[in-house]
Amino acid sequence: MTEILSQDEIDALLTAISTGDVSPDDYGPVGEQKKVKIYDFRRPDKFSKDQIRTLQMMHETFARLTTTALSAQLRALVGVHVGSVDQLTYEEFIRSIPNPTTLAVINMDPLRGSAVLEIDPSITFTIIDRLFGGPGEPTKITRELSDIELSVMEGIIVRILGNLREAWSTVIDLRPRLGNIETNPQFAQIVPPNDMVVLITLETKVGDVEGMTNLCIPYITIEPIISKLSAQYWYASVRKGGSDENMAIIQDRLDQVEIPIITEVGDIELSLGDVLQLNPGDVVKLGRSHYKSDMLVRVGERKKFKCRPGKLGKRVTIQIGDSIEDIPDELLGSTRSEEDI
Repeated sequence: MTEILSQDEIDALLTAISTGDVSPDDYGPVGEQKKVKIYDFRRPDKFSKDQIRTLQMMHETFARLTTTALSAQLRALVGVHVGSVDQLTYEEFIRSIPNPTTLAVINMDPLRGSAVLEIDPSITFTIIDRLFGGPGEPTKITRELSDIELSVMEGIIVRILGNLREAWSTVIDLRPRLGNIETNPQFAQIVPPNDMVVLITLETKVGDVEGMTNLCIPYITIEPIISKLSAQYWYASVRKGGSDENMAIIQDRLDQVEIPIITEVGDIELSLGDVLQLNPGDVVKLGRSHYKSDMLVRVGERKKFKCRPGKLGKRVTIQIGDSIEDIPDELLGSTRSEEDI
């Protein structure tokens, strides 16, 4: 309950204020504190928390795809997962990585500008050692890559960029292309030092060797699609992609499946003894009442159509007739069991 001052207390308070014994600020609302948020104008926050979470979810997909691709190519146990997603200046990123290292400058078509993929030297030389037939044991090599080693890493990075395109497909049809590979971070100035970037740090493990793989994307590159980097848009795109794109892919693959088609002229039951006595030139009467009666067309192992024989020029043909609904035995069994119940 709020305490009410008496008239004598009010007069004493006004007298104390007028004489300067107390300050009016000393009698402000009890418990009220000023909330101050530190804001650095040299490092403005460009990405909201929702956009950071969306980028993390997208690159978790990228990490899973990269894990599968590298495991198959290196024939070793590879683990890649997102460690953190941060926003910082490009200068801070450059200062945080070793020299020399493996820096791939990536063209982010159709977005403007470039991104940087940095692979820790320990991971780089382990990958090279595995591809050259070695065991991929931990090494402490600190040198620039040779021309042959650069060529090998180009193939690895191009394969990784294919996974990046698939991970971004729910937001934009990204077509990342490898520009060039640098070993000195000072030679990879894709944006001014004070420009903001988003840094996706991927904790990478190849066999027993652990290291970091960093993907640095400037804000000016992502700015045209910044409105699409929301969890709601991302989930909606994932659901739409699952119903449209996947159906088109499945349909395309089904169109390439080859299935045998067999026309049954007729059938007859013979004993094994009669079959053994058959000779070239013998005539076997099939179980058909008339030569113009319907024959059977099987697609795979299922009865599919009725047909009639004919000729087209010098070729023997069939004319497709009525469709036959051939229910598999396993479905018939389940239907009968339900009816019995």
